[in-house]
Amino acid sequence: MSARHFDRHRVRAVRRAAEISQAEVAAAVGVADSTIAGWESGDTVPDAEKLPALARALKRGLDELFPRNGLPDLTDLRCDAGYYQYETAALIGTKSAGPVAGAERGDRRLKDKYVPDLAVAYGVSEEELRRAEDRSIAKAQETQGGQSAKDAGTVPASAGPPGTLAEKITLILERSYPGQHGPPTDAEIADAVNAHAGSQVITWEGVRDLRTGVAETASPVVLEGLAAFFGVSPMYFQPDDAVARQVYEGLRLLSASRRGAVGRVRGRGTGSQGLPANVMAFVNDLVTEMEQREPEANE
Repeated sequence: MSARHFDRHRVRAVRRAAEISQAEVAAAVGVADSTIAGWESGDTVPDAEKLPALARALKRGLDELFPRNGLPDLTDLRCDAGYYQYETAALIGTKSAGPVAGAERGDRRLKDKYVPDLAVAYGVSEEELRRAEDRSIAKAQETQGGQSAKDAGTVPASAGPPGTLAEKITLILERSYPGQHGPPTDAEIADAVNAHAGSQVITWEGVRDLRTGVAETASPVVLEGLAAFFGVSPMYFQPDDAVARQVYEGLRLLSASRRGAVGRVRGRGTGSQGLPANVMAFVNDLVTEMEQREPEANE
């Protein structure tokens, strides 16, 4: 799940700047005054389902106040609409929330008859709902694959190469920025793209819209700036599945290298179950470099 980031310091600063009392926020959100105090002090953290109401009470946009890295799955869409899981039964006309709960876990897909009502309730299109459902299923498969890989000592299976511009950006953000610092913010990406272009060609809101799928395309100068910032070929952001797959495989292999599993990937060869020759060349170069560095690290 691509959960939203809650920053208690920012919430307090925004509330005070707007001269809104904790009691007023509590009344708007539907919680006790002490609950708001607890959120701001860090004693407790609000449920994801409460963030939309909290953003409205503070007169800020949900994405602005509580940003998210990555695209939403079904759970994220529900939380963004302010519904708890048990409340979805009434939304789709069932006795229990079982259909939605199963879909959020990635166990099974929603029946077609539930999709229109759920999409309306969540404030998204049916296509967006189905895409979020795909992400829930993919994440469930990755979790299962990761556990199997841990037991068997192999690289986890992946959900597949990205297709949309949002998915391409998200893949790089998720796979290329390990460690404590995490991926760059939308504002940092926008600044880098503007610097590359030599003028303001995109705002942080524009980057956010590209990352979240609200905007599906961007101007050539923006795509070139994104490619330069992320260090990939400009072709990666073009509608070319073959290029996207190559970059995707490269990121998988880099991830595998961090787990010491590249040797196993290389051992699969270039047969029907292996990797393309150009990707295998990348693997061989990477493994050679790692093998050369290993003695130095042990000295």
